Formats: sequence, structure tokens, C-alpha cells
Amino acid sequence: MADVSKLTPGQKVLLQGNEAIARGALEAGVSLAAAYPGNPSSEILQTLAESAESAGIYVEWSTNEKVALESAAAASYAGLRGMASMKQNGVNVAQDFICNITISGSQGGLVLVTCDDPSGVSSTNEQDARFIARLACLPLLEPATPAECLSMTKLAFELSEQIGNLVVLRGLARLSHTRAGVTPGALPQSRPRPHWDPNTRWFTIPVVPRHQVMLDKLAQAGELLTAAGLNYYEGPLRPELLVIASGSSRLYADEARRLVEAPERVGILHLGATWPLDQELILENLGRADKILFAEEVDPHLESGVKSIYAQHVRELGLKDFFGQETGHKPPLGELSPSRVAAAMADILGLPWQEADPEYLAKAQAAQEMVAPRQVGFCPGCPHRASYWSMKQVLAADGREGIVSGDIGCYTMGVLPTGFQRVNAVHCMGSGPGIASGLGKLRGQGFDQPVISVVGDSTFFHAALPALVNARWNNSDYVLVVLDNSATAMTGFQPHPGTGSTAMGQAGTMVDVEQICAGLGLPYTVLDPYDLEATQEALYDALQVGGGLRVLIFRRTCALVQNKRGGHPWQISVDPDLCRGEDCGCNRFCTRVFRCPGLVFDQATGKTVVDEVVCVGCGVCAQICPAGAIKAQPKEAAA
Repeated sequence: MADVSKLTPGQKVLLQGNEAIARGALEAGVSLAAAYPGNPSSEILQTLAESAESAGIYVEWSTNEKVALESAAAASYAGLRGMASMKQNGVNVAQDFICNITISGSQGGLVLVTCDDPSGVSSTNEQDARFIARLACLPLLEPATPAECLSMTKLAFELSEQIGNLVVLRGLARLSHTRAGVTPGALPQSRPRPHWDPNTRWFTIPVVPRHQVMLDKLAQAGELLTAAGLNYYEGPLRPELLVIASGSSRLYADEARRLVEAPERVGILHLGATWPLDQELILENLGRADKILFAEEVDPHLESGVKSIYAQHVRELGLKDFFGQETGHKPPLGELSPSRVAAAMADILGLPWQEADPEYLAKAQAAQEMVAPRQVGFCPGCPHRASYWSMKQVLAADGREGIVSGDIGCYTMGVLPTGFQRVNAVHCMGSGPGIASGLGKLRGQGFDQPVISVVGDSTFFHAALPALVNARWNNSDYVLVVLDNSATAMTGFQPHPGTGSTAMGQAGTMVDVEQICAGLGLPYTVLDPYDLEATQEALYDALQVGGGLRVLIFRRTCALVQNKRGGHPWQISVDPDLCRGEDCGCNRFCTRVFRCPGLVFDQATGKTVVDEVVCVGCGVCAQICPAGAIKAQPKEAAA
């Protein structure tokens, strides 16, 4: 990321949607920005961190999304502008605070940015976070372009201060990482001095009628958003088909009507402010056409809201045909595209449509079938592969059908063949230790399977601590394995409390996993997962002990980070005379079973060879080769 505070006002530049949000926050005079890393939102905070020193603001990676929003709220209460950014899953974590602060209100501009991930490209689900606007009665803005990301972010801060409440800005994965021309404005020359008037109180005690105030603020936001002109109609006066669209789908709809060659038959109601819905504008535009198509991702947020408005005015508007998720013209999941919207338009208008020439599609399908299937896998030298290998061996040796309760991170792939399918459950961050805690209390009812919970170092601080306290308090019987790779690796190697550095690159106080375990009175052992013998021995012993929570810390820096710090110590080679090839135990044991991408099977020789471009030299494969054909030699000696 670059320092966007140094952009020249008025000079168009190429920015990602996330970078434009960051620049918009700076132009709005944000003083404190906080986040927990999660794709597709991570670049917002990272960009602000790169700009923090020159902009004179405070930026932090927080332990989780709830804390991030609470930190931003603190700035607001002190009269400054604050922003918290997160992916859609993070909204769940922050929801409790969101549903309270909307009642208490805020002072300085306060903005929540959620970057949703349709199709779950980098997420465990594709939840539509717009629900929070309805649930908490908050205004919702949905930009469609990087330029709108900048302008709507600025507007969100202004709107927040006008109504005295949190404002939600929703981005999408495609928008977050799309680059387009953006013209930055000027940065503020000064910011107010933070001060919390001791006579001012922010609270949600039910005896005070705050709920009505919250509803009044939402109504006020609706009036201000109408005046802001974020919603507008584009097209013929009386179209045959009206498309009501938000976010990136506005652009898809505009392209789609050109694809089906019906620009004079299709009108588009562009909605940049999607909660509260502008009832007057919607009623006006519903009167234009008898056929209405909804274009939005993922949930039918607009569809249900517009239909609700229509139901109250059906007598005056007459009968209308609505097309969207309920009719199959909008998929209930995944991303939209211009071709998907075009297909819906063509079907409604009775126009011919094909995405591409059938002969071309047939050839493309034939070519696709020739491509070897590729599975998602761990990086070469990833310590998680070694960790799961040890779990696989130990649980097999134990023989009691052990269960592994997983969590969110790179190691979530433990449910796949790359992790030897050793993980039995994955839900949300922190649920691994929580589920294990419950299983560990079923001993008295006959549950006799050993339980392992795996959690990464960043997730340990994010959401695992309450579950650990619960397990310690209630004497739950399981083994916690902390997969400590010293980075928030899955989302871009951002620092966390255990790394000792902050988002702004300054030294922070390192929070030690061992000290937390010691403070809870939990026995713990630190191991290097690359050392398979020691790791497996310790894990086996821990499973046999029983009687409470035991902690094993598998500590080895992420392979990608370690490469940047000088690499791994070993030079790997394969002795072709010792390699058994097809006859090796389970048939190509190292390439088919262990699956490290640094090892490949040479069809010509029938032997395994090392891909020297890919192999990082972790040395784990040399420990698992049953024939002793894989050799690990210190790099200094090899040189």
C-alpha cells in the first residue's frame, strides 16, 4: 500500500476501492481508524497505516472487530472522527456493540465499513452484512466505483455527525480490489482537540426513551440522503423494464442493457443510499414501468424493501411484475455479472441472448476437461502441513477416533486433503476451543474420544480467550494446539498482539501466549512442528493424560515470512536409487499422501524429484520418507 495522504488534490490517480475509502477517510478528517484484518477489507487499514505518520492520525490493528469499533467510538465520544473497517463476518463479532451504540448515539463522525465477499472467495461464508442496517436502524451507503468510495466515505462522516449516530458503508470484494481513476480532494489542515465533556453520558439504559431517538435519527438520515442525490433514475421516461440496483450491480445493469441491445427499453434506478429506502423516489419510479427487476448481491435487501413499500400502495400503482431472487432472475448466492443481469433482462423482455458462441463454449468446456484438477493447498514448507501430519499419525496411533475442532485461518484447510482431512468442525473465529470445551465435558455421559482444538496465534487473541477461561473454570478435558506462525498469515501477514509490533510499524508490548496460559494455570509445552518426532511424542502424551485443558504451542514462523527473513536451513534432494516411486507403501507416498508441492513425481523416471523453484527447504519430507530417499543437507554444506 502507498501513503495516500501525499496525493495531489485535483490530480486523477489510479486507486483500489479500498484505497479510495482510506483517502476519503483522510479527507473527512478521520483521527482514529481501527480494524481486524480480513479479506476483502484489509487494504483499508493497511493504507491508512502507511499514511498515519504523515497524516498525523492514529491507526491500529485491534484484537477483534468489536474492539476496533469500540476504539473508533471512543474517538467519536471525544469529539473526533473515527472509523472501523471489517469483512462481513466481522460484523457478527461487532454486532452486540453496534446494537447498543445505535441507541446511545455518537458525537464525532463514526463510520463502519463492511466489505462483503459474494461467493465467499476468501471467506467461510458469503453473508450479506446489510442486515445490520435494518437490525440497528442505521443509514447504509453502497458505492459502485472507487470514485464513489471516496465521496461516499466523506459523506458518511458528515451524515454521522448530522444525525449523531453510526453510519454503515458497504463495499464488495470486486469493488474493494478494482482500480479506477479517482480525483482526490484536499486534506483538512487541522483537527479538533479531543475532549469528553464529563457532563455528557452515552448509555442505553431502557428507562430512558432512547429507542425513539434512534428511530428519529434514521428518519433524519433518510431526509439528508435524499437531499444528497445518491439515488437517481437513468433511462427512458416510460421503460418496459425498470431495474432497481445497488453497488456494483448498478454497473452490471448498465452494461447488460447494452449487451441485449435494449437501452431504450430498460431504465435503471441507481440506489447509492440503500437504507432507509427513499419511499417517495421508489413510488415515483415504480409508476414508470409494470416490470421491475432487482440487481443486488447477495440477499434480497432491495427486493424485500421495495415490495414492502409497494404493498402499501398497490391500489394506486396497479399490478406489477417483480423479478428477482424469488423468480430465479437473481441468484440467491454468489456474485452477479453483466451476463447474468443480461440473461435476466433478455428473459423478461423476450429477447435472444447467449453469453458466447455455442461452438466456442463447447471448445472451452473441452479444454477445461483437459486441465488437471488442482486443490487448494498449503504453501511449500507451511508448518500447518507438518502439524496436521503429526495429528494424523498420533490420532491413528491412539486409536480412539479422536476429534479435531478447527477454527478460522490458513489452517482451516485442515478439512481438505491438504490437511489430511483431520479437522472435523470449522465455524467462526474462536468456535474451535468453544466446541472442544463442550465436548470435554461429556466424559460423564460416556463420551470417550480424545479432543484436540486447533487455533492460530492471531485467532487466539481475537476470540479464543473466553473459551479457554470457560474450559479452565469448568475443568473441560481437551488438548488445545496453538498453531503459532507469528503472523496473521491468511489475510496478508498483519501484526497481532503476539508479534510485538503495531499497524503503524511501531514497537508494541508483546503479549505472550505462554504467559496467558501460565496466568490461567494451564500446563503448556512449546514445540517446533518441523520436528515431527518431538511433536508427535508430546501430542500423544498430552492425549493420554486427560483430566483438564492442556496446551501445546506449535511455534514455527509462516514459511512465506521465514523466506523473507533468510529462508529455511535445508537443501533437499532425492536419491533416485532409494526412491521406490509407484511401489512406495501407499503409492507415491510423498507426492500423493504428504502432498507438499515442493515434491513432484517424474513420470519419465518413475521417481520423485524436488522442484527447486518451489521447495523452501523445511526438511519435513526427509522425516516422512519410508525409504530414506529424501535427503536434507544444511544449505551451508550444500553450497
